[in-house]
Amino acid sequence: DRSERAAGVAKARLAARGLDNVDFVRASLLDLPRSGLGPFDYVDCCGVLHHLPDPAAGLASLEAVLAPGGGMGLMLYAPHGRTGVYMLQDALRTLAPETEPPAARLDIAKRVMRHLPESAWLRFNRSFSDHLDGGDAGLYDLLLNPRDRAFDIPALDALLSGTGLRITCLIEPIRYDPAIYLPDPKLRTLAAALSPTQRAALAEQLTGNIGTHVLYCVRAAEWQPPADPFAPDAVPISREVLAEELARNIRPDGTMAFFFDGLRVPLPMPKLAMPVMSLIDGARSVGAIMAALRERGIPEAQAARGWREVWETFSALNRVLLTPPA
Repeated sequence: DRSERAAGVAKARLAARGLDNVDFVRASLLDLPRSGLGPFDYVDCCGVLHHLPDPAAGLASLEAVLAPGGGMGLMLYAPHGRTGVYMLQDALRTLAPETEPPAARLDIAKRVMRHLPESAWLRFNRSFSDHLDGGDAGLYDLLLNPRDRAFDIPALDALLSGTGLRITCLIEPIRYDPAIYLPDPKLRTLAAALSPTQRAALAEQLTGNIGTHVLYCVRAAEWQPPADPFAPDAVPISREVLAEELARNIRPDGTMAFFFDGLRVPLPMPKLAMPVMSLIDGARSVGAIMAALRERGIPEAQAARGWREVWETFSALNRVLLTPPA
């Protein structure tokens, strides 16, 4: 970190928890390739690149210290879900230019927020609340940050490919599937003909509420096919909520409602969702789940189809994953 004060806060938090296995280095992200640090199997970069003068240079620095076969988690701002933010940033550059002291700029921002016209787009945006419940830091970061660049899906894809990286997963994957927003068969057919990047961009454009992109990426040259979720020895596990408990939320009409930043999306659930989900405990393999379903009188082909539908639905929701191999 470049900020000694920020590192001081982090050190105090570590001390309060009795943790002593963290090393601190005061330096710029751009110094990483020459720092002697790394290589790292995993790099997590949340909310950083979009504040840099040159996001591509920052990403290149991270890629330089990524170990062979390693992966990177990123979070960057997205434009449509931040509608209203950049209009006010422009207004505050006029009323509270960056040459003014931070305290003075913050005072002006608070005054503007108290008298914000009813028509201001920020009033209608419910995708975030930094300026409402984030205190002075949240307000300053949202509206007064001197560098704030948002990336739509095509720009994000270009940023990564320019550094030799490839997106392997956008979180949650299903949010980037335009088919869930387009019940019309003709529209779905048109969307299905698009490339993965085009489909994700279409979903972003249709919903208008994606304010951040969270993703996992690897070097394009090192990309490997994902683990096979249909292999008998694969072991599924639920994330955050027990699988059986999650399945209890299925409505009588066979759908389950999910909320994505205020957008309610009723999704049709697999017919065998309840029996399959009741068997996912992080220990049973797919083969064991199939055997248990057969013991319950479900034919093998139907059980296999049920697991496939459950996996495709709940992995896209980032709710069912596979455990690492032993």
